[in-house]
Amino acid sequence: MAITTAPVNESRQPVGIITPPVSSSFSAAVLAGSANLLLAQGVERALGVRLAACTTERFPDGEVMVRIDESVRGLEVVLLQLTSPPVNDHLIELLAMVDACRRAAAARIVAVIPYFGYARSDRRDGRRMPIMGSLLADLMERAGINHVITLDVHTPAVEGFFRIPVDNLTAVPVLAEVLRPRVPANAVIVSPDVGATRLANRYATLLGLPVAICHKRRTSGTEVSVTRIIGDVSGRPCVIVDDMITTGGTVAECLRALRQAGAPTNAIVAATHAVLVPGALSKLAAAGVQELIVTDSVALAPAADSSQLRTMVVSVAPLIATAIRRLLAGGSLRMLA
Repeated sequence: MAITTAPVNESRQPVGIITPPVSSSFSAAVLAGSANLLLAQGVERALGVRLAACTTERFPDGEVMVRIDESVRGLEVVLLQLTSPPVNDHLIELLAMVDACRRAAAARIVAVIPYFGYARSDRRDGRRMPIMGSLLADLMERAGINHVITLDVHTPAVEGFFRIPVDNLTAVPVLAEVLRPRVPANAVIVSPDVGATRLANRYATLLGLPVAICHKRRTSGTEVSVTRIIGDVSGRPCVIVDDMITTGGTVAECLRALRQAGAPTNAIVAATHAVLVPGALSKLAAAGVQELIVTDSVALAPAADSSQLRTMVVSVAPLIATAIRRLLAGGSLRMLA
């Protein structure tokens, strides 16, 4: 497994305090939750500062306790915390950090949530079902978040649930640069379902390749089937791209359909969020995945590190650090979205 990280910046800034690179009337404190400590360290190095100190503990019954160990009074606070598995634990930790900062008189709170859990729940599939994406937006706003930054959110419509600014960054250019020397000129970018078509088009534009689309039908939370493929894949190396991989079922079914359509037996898979529940990597390897390229937006489980599947992890810490710097400087994040 190859891991790409940002270089260390030896800048001697005060602990946890960032001075924006242009003239500004505020300072900011950057804190990180416990969901992905390696990513937090990467952002820390890319920013060239040390994160503000905070303590997170869990009681024997599972309740979370958060304490901000430095003053944030009057500061703009940037909180880096994912809602990755265990989703509910990390979500409550984020809300607790926000509440602690709000009660400590922080001037404004920006939540950087690279992996936004429950984004798949953007509509009701039945009369008596919740819209969890909307519920999370309400909870975050109520807790005191003033601005949200996400990364390749599964459903862009989630932004509409918020009444506060939301910026969705993308890791596509970072992953496309890694893919560029790996894919032949006659390759095709494959969207594993209609929902990932826009993402596939972005990869295709950057790499100068055509796009094929798999039409997926979900039969349960873990089972899917591909009914047909739009595009020419016969005899062409395939690169399957998606925003996230959880069980690996969609990719495995996509590979089966591609082989039936005449594509080679192996394929490269690229995704932003490697959620990868237990058994996912084995399913991908058995399905014929040649190489898996993901970012470090979600911390890989120890079992994933020992998998026989060739995996490359690319760091998005520089991307997140750039977004934080531009935000604190009052700059635009458009080029990162």
